[in-house]
Amino acid sequence: MAAKLFPLALFILFISSSVSSLSLNYYDKTCPRLESTITSAVKNAMINDKTVPAALLRMHFHDCFIRGCDASVLLESKGKQQAEKDGPPNISLHAFYVINNAKKAVEALCPGVVSCADILALAARDAVALSGGPNWKVPKGRKDGRISRAIDTRQLPAPTFNISQLQQSFSQRGLSLEDLVALSGGHTLGFAHCSSFQNRIHNFNASLDIDPSLQASFAASLRNVCPAQNKVKSAGTTLDSTTTIFDNAYYKLLIQGKSIFSSDQSLLTTPKTKALVSKFARSQQEFDNAFVKSMIKMSSITGGQEIRLDCRVVN
Repeated sequence: MAAKLFPLALFILFISSSVSSLSLNYYDKTCPRLESTITSAVKNAMINDKTVPAALLRMHFHDCFIRGCDASVLLESKGKQQAEKDGPPNISLHAFYVINNAKKAVEALCPGVVSCADILALAARDAVALSGGPNWKVPKGRKDGRISRAIDTRQLPAPTFNISQLQQSFSQRGLSLEDLVALSGGHTLGFAHCSSFQNRIHNFNASLDIDPSLQASFAASLRNVCPAQNKVKSAGTTLDSTTTIFDNAYYKLLIQGKSIFSSDQSLLTTPKTKALVSKFARSQQEFDNAFVKSMIKMSSITGGQEIRLDCRVVN
C-alpha cells in the first residue's frame, strides 16, 4: 500500500512545487547579501538623481500590469519587434540603468540565481522606504518573462480613465477598489508631462474649457505651465507638493481639487473610493499600511519562466 502511495505523494509534491509560490526567505541560502546589494544600488543612484524612486516605483507598476511581474518591461526592442519599454505609455520611463547596475552587482555575488523581476520588486520597495515611506519584507521567487511587446502597453490604466475603467483594469488583475486607491497614492512621488493632463485644462468638453473639479487658481497655474499649443516636451508638473517624499499629501491635495490626472479625480466619484481617500488623507499610518498590503498583492502577480543573465535580453 505504501509503495502505491509514494508516486502519488511525489505527484502532489510536483504539483505544489510547480505552482508559482513566492517566499520571504527564497534567497536566504543562495544569495544572502541580495537585499543590501540592491539597496546600495538604489541609494547610489538617488545621490545623483532625485527622480529615481518615482521612476522605479512606476517601472514596477507598469511591469506587473502586463503579464505579471516578470521584468518584461526591462527587455530591449529587437529590430522591428518593439518591446514594452518603447510603447507610448512607457516612453517616459527611465532609470533602467539602476536595475541593470543592481543586476550586475548581484550576478558578481550569486551568478544565475536572482531574477530581474525580483530585483525590480525589491528596488521599488527600496524606492519607497528611502523616500521616507514604509519598509516591508518582499516575497521573492519571481521568474523573468521572455515576451515583451509594445502593443501590450495599451492594457495599462491611462491617466484619463474614469472610475469604472480603473476598477475594471484593477479587478482583471485580482486587485480591489482599496488596492486601486492605495496604489494611486504612489503618485506622491513623481512628475507628469503636460500631455497626460491636457484634457483637464484645455477643451475639457463642449461647453467648458477647464475641468470644473479643478480648484481655479491651481488650474490657472497648470495652464500657465502647459499652454494649449505647448511645444516644450519636458514641460509638466510634480504630482504632489512633496514630490521626493513618500507621504499622504497626494490625498490631501486631491480633496482640495488639486489633483493632476482625471484618474486621480475619479477616486472622488464613488462613495467607497471617496471614503478611502478621506481616510488616507487623515492618517499617514492608514495609508502606509494599505499601500504595503496592496504592493505585496500587486507584486505577487507572477508570470515568468527563466532567470535572465542580463535584464535587457532573454537567455
